[in-house]
Amino acid sequence: MRLLFLVFVALMAFICCTKKEKASFMTLTELELQILDSIHTHEGEFALAFKMLDSVESSIFINKGKVFHAASTMKTPVMIEAFRQIENGKLTLDDSILVVNQFKSIVDGSGYQLSLDDDSEPELYQFLGEKQSIRKLIELMITQSSNLANNVLIDHLGADQISQTMVSLEAGNMKVLRGVEDIKAFDQGLNNTTDALSLLTIFEKMARHQLVSVEASQQMIDILKRQKFNDVIPALLPEEVIVAHKTGSITGVHHDSGIIYLPDGRSYVLILLSSDLPDFALGTQLLQHISKMVYQYVKEQGGGNGGTRELGN
Repeated sequence: MRLLFLVFVALMAFICCTKKEKASFMTLTELELQILDSIHTHEGEFALAFKMLDSVESSIFINKGKVFHAASTMKTPVMIEAFRQIENGKLTLDDSILVVNQFKSIVDGSGYQLSLDDDSEPELYQFLGEKQSIRKLIELMITQSSNLANNVLIDHLGADQISQTMVSLEAGNMKVLRGVEDIKAFDQGLNNTTDALSLLTIFEKMARHQLVSVEASQQMIDILKRQKFNDVIPALLPEEVIVAHKTGSITGVHHDSGIIYLPDGRSYVLILLSSDLPDFALGTQLLQHISKMVYQYVKEQGGGNGGTRELGN
């Protein structure tokens, strides 16, 4: 009898402990409230879109339709358009394009150049006047955020066509009007734009291998996994978590957008947008901590509570 009693006590203790552990798991509502509390303590404008890609499709949207200057997040649509034209037989990855540093403003057609000092990737400037493969240009544009590669590709692919493709993908607020550093256009408010929902839409389709084709989707994911700028979404995550993503930043603006792959095979899309940041470093830290909050929630769930939470437009 004493043995049975001890087994019973041990079993009850295990059940109680398990219940407490389950009760301690963060709910989707609690996650949203934590994110909102963090945002409200910082100056600036913010938007977020989060969606699990597995059987339980938990999601949170905060200001999902708020339009932001896209910064370098617009380079993902440029890559998508390149792969779309490759899929349609207009190009191949091994086709070459002449590298030039002379572009036309969309305002009046006047010429402008990019500054090597303002570009995050200097290597391509060594090849001015020479041809480089579309494969290399895409790689430099995404993984090192090369402005020069971006502008060369946009001139070749067509900004209008890139934006039309975004509309066809139901990501219409992702507008690519021009290459970067068109100061005349910037001064007139003619900027590339995005919102959190549009970025989530294209990354979700990519993650589900529904963007252009299965093979093209995977090729784009592989390129995004080689991202060199990892100071937002991946910054506070464990090394074994793989992130396929594209960042974007200009003065007072910092974004990150991508697909996060957990070691257990689950994945999710996270879009973090910010603007009007009086303190860029503090704004970046906030985005890092939001990414960590989302990761902790996903890690704890393990296929648990689903649902959708939405705030703002």
